[in-house]
Amino acid sequence: MDQSTILVVEDDPVLRASLTFVLEEGGVPAVGLANADEALAFLLEEADNVAAVLTDVMMPGTTDGLQLAGMIARQWPHIIVLVTSGRVRPVEDLPLNVQFIPKPWRPSQVIAAIQQAALAA
Repeated sequence: MDQSTILVVEDDPVLRASLTFVLEEGGVPAVGLANADEALAFLLEEADNVAAVLTDVMMPGTTDGLQLAGMIARQWPHIIVLVTSGRVRPVEDLPLNVQFIPKPWRPSQVIAAIQQAALAA
């Protein structure tokens, strides 16, 4: 697996597939996962190969996107984290260095946010 892999953690299969496809068409390895629990299991095995994670906030499972963002920020600080939601921005709940992208977003917005975060890191 490539060190620039991006995880797309989104319970909406259309959004997940769409963004994963656009990233891969742009030459960026991407893995789509349906919830935070799947993402954590993936990261336990492959965190060294992950450059960024885009996660929705509200998803099924035992862990939501904000909890996932906090865990990633603590355990894998090298990973860029972007949180997305169609609801109000959860400013007070975002860990340091985690960006928020409101829904609806265009894939180009997500790619630009990842690039900006990578430059700032």
